Amino acid sequence: QVQLVESGGGLVQPGGSLRLSCAASGFTFSSYAMYWYRQAPGKDRELVARITSAGGRTNYADSMKGRFTISRDNAKNTVYLQMSSLKPEDTAVYYCNAARGFHSYWGQGTQVTVSS
Repeated sequence: QVQLVESGGGLVQPGGSLRLSCAASGFTFSSYAMYWYRQAPGKDRELVARITSAGGRTNYADSMKGRFTISRDNAKNTVYLQMSSLKPEDTAVYYCNAARGFHSYWGQGTQVTVSS
């Protein structure tokens, strides 16, 4: 069955860095665009970053530009989110999403907490 498993979240101090991973299985990973979303308490889920199926194109939400980097390794069926210069407002549950046409799959999320 389809699985997306996020990892790498945790507690980090402001200004710190984290690298999230999302391991995919059960579908043709290299055919899907991949996304990272996040949802903070009491807020709607928002798009963080997107990467095309072959990894040649990326897009970021304005507040993440220059701080976050999305990448993928199609040989490992894994997408990454490198986060740096983290701020308390980056605290949220981070989800990866695979999308192609009408197909969309979600992971269970990983908590990122930015606090001193």
